[in-house]
Amino acid sequence: MVKNSFISIISQEQEEKEENKGSVEFQVFSFTKKIRRLTSHLELHKKDFLSQRGLQKILGKRQRLLAYLSKKNRVRYKKLIGQLDIREPKTR
Repeated sequence: MVKNSFISIISQEQEEKEENKGSVEFQVFSFTKKIRRLTSHLELHKKDFLSQRGLQKILGKRQRLLAYLSKKNRVRYKKLIGQLDIREPKTR
């Protein structure tokens, strides 16, 4: 899978920057990794409602972090969206 190989490249870059575990980019990256893992799990186990709830909570956390980053620094936000291949949410 192209996305998984791309994520492994980004994770190697993030592991080199061990001191930045609290940064918004690292948090969004780790949430994205969890989201993709849970999504693949839910494709196999459709009735796992506890995992669905966990996925929804993680999606909400990532959405809030991305909203914060887009307000504070639009350039870093665009770069992160491009790196993780996340679709930018539509605004009203």
